Amino acid sequence: MLLVLENEVNPKFRYFVREIQSYLPEHRVYDYANEGGRPSIFGVDGVVVAGSTAGVYERDEYPWMDEQIEFVRELVEREIPTLGVCFGHQIVNRALGGSVEHRGLTNELVRADLADDPLFEGVSPVLPAVHGDHVVETGGGMETIASTEHNDHFATRHRDVPLWTTQFHPEFTGALRWRVAADFGWRETANSFSDVNGERVFENFARLVGIEDEKM
Repeated sequence: MLLVLENEVNPKFRYFVREIQSYLPEHRVYDYANEGGRPSIFGVDGVVVAGSTAGVYERDEYPWMDEQIEFVRELVEREIPTLGVCFGHQIVNRALGGSVEHRGLTNELVRADLADDPLFEGVSPVLPAVHGDHVVETGGGMETIASTEHNDHFATRHRDVPLWTTQFHPEFTGALRWRVAADFGWRETANSFSDVNGERVFENFARLVGIEDEKM
């Protein structure tokens, strides 16, 4: 079973986690942004750390972030397979000693340089970027596995444990295009959503965890 950490502080934007759920096999969601604390990992095979419109540097306003940082470190210590997405990418790297800065909103399809990594098997290099914060220094043990012209660390992987992070939202496909555009704005480029299949990241992660599902 997968554990999904809901980190969104604004209920209006919680559709991202609902979209993530549509691509996952058996899972449950823990509402970190409201509950804080430390979720049980009994029976958990892997963890997805989801996105948020909050920034990892707002820990005074959102004390649950400190709790999640400690939880991430526990996941690493126990070598529980973990995938961080957007805010998840940032807080995982921050938990391991990296740094995150606000660089201004990027809201467009970008072309990424993807490393030869099993997380990206069959994944197109055309990916959606909707974020203002950047990992500017990766955490200890983390290596960059994707980059773009606007973001040096677009995805990372731990060299010793099963831990991956992506700045892009794998769940953001053409189905969410107009809703995301209405909420965050959108810049058209020469890239097309017909080339976007980032949702395969979830299928690949489930396979890496050792979970198979008929719908996948």
